[in-house]
Amino acid sequence: MSKDNSQITVVVGMSGGVDSSVVALLLKKQGYRVVGLHMKSQNSESSEQDQQRVIELCNKIGIEYEIVNYSDQMQLVKDYFVQSYLEGITPNPCIICNKEVKFKPFIDFADKINADFFATGHYANILHSGEQHYLKVAKDQSKDQTYFLCQLSQKQLKKALFPLGNLSKVEVRAIAEQNGLVSAQTKDSYDVCFLGSQKFKDFMNKNYPEKEGDIIDIKSNKVVGKHTGISKYTLGQRRGLGIGGGFGEAGNSWFVVKKDIKNNLLYVAEGDGEALLSSALVSGDINWIPQRPQTNEFKCFAKFRYRQEPQEVTVKLLDNGKTLVTFDKKQRAITPGQYVVFYLEDNCLGGGVIEEVIK
Repeated sequence: MSKDNSQITVVVGMSGGVDSSVVALLLKKQGYRVVGLHMKSQNSESSEQDQQRVIELCNKIGIEYEIVNYSDQMQLVKDYFVQSYLEGITPNPCIICNKEVKFKPFIDFADKINADFFATGHYANILHSGEQHYLKVAKDQSKDQTYFLCQLSQKQLKKALFPLGNLSKVEVRAIAEQNGLVSAQTKDSYDVCFLGSQKFKDFMNKNYPEKEGDIIDIKSNKVVGKHTGISKYTLGQRRGLGIGGGFGEAGNSWFVVKKDIKNNLLYVAEGDGEALLSSALVSGDINWIPQRPQTNEFKCFAKFRYRQEPQEVTVKLLDNGKTLVTFDKKQRAITPGQYVVFYLEDNCLGGGVIEEVIK
């Protein structure tokens, strides 16, 4: 005999924002026993404010709550973030945070209290089919967050619920407003959580000061400027290069095309961005959802950054464990350290870190 909802416990990861609070509200209204779980922020300036908002929300919704400190796990994400930049690659801390924090110690907490599921405010869908668990895109594809969930394991997906998968952001805010939640008008946060309002460049300058170096025109190999620390620049960046007049052709803008960490050199080009185009990439180990493909070569779609339309690609699984991804159309500013994430119809097939770009 299956349980009714009142016998099912769902832990909800709550940040104090509108998405997670509406998740808790919806599950409560559906009759589940809901426990709100809030992780203290490493950023002290926002931690107390967020914590108090979560407590107020849980009391309003009428659910239990727990405040936890997972500083060790967050330090792991922070270390990855910093080390990646120092190595000249561009990290994606949200993907690592989802895997190592939100869906690791949070699920461990759910297991500890014998909860049945762990729910978040991500815009995604999930299909539980026997022993296999499929990650599927959200109804509102403009808000779909499967890109950030591409590293979740089958064990993690087994416990997961995404109640917002068939709602739009407008609908979510309306639900919060109608039910008097203080999070109704909370702005979406796009900051790196452990930096708070501090700008990335300021954080690096304070904690990991770097030497200035030359900016080189990749075409002429001439010095055209000075950079202030190579970690602060990303491929394709046009603003803030500080390249004065007298270099290149009048009216053309400069952009970053390459970083030489060993020699502390930043390479730039000018013009229409052709130097940023590439035809393929090589990725490391792929986390396949729900399992490794049965064929070693196949067609599908891929995203190389979050806010991007899926692009047609050919995927080839190599004997050395790497994956070659060839683009149907050349792509701009493919960035090592970011993730390539694969899609077929409405299924997210998983993804892996971009290691090499092939021109």
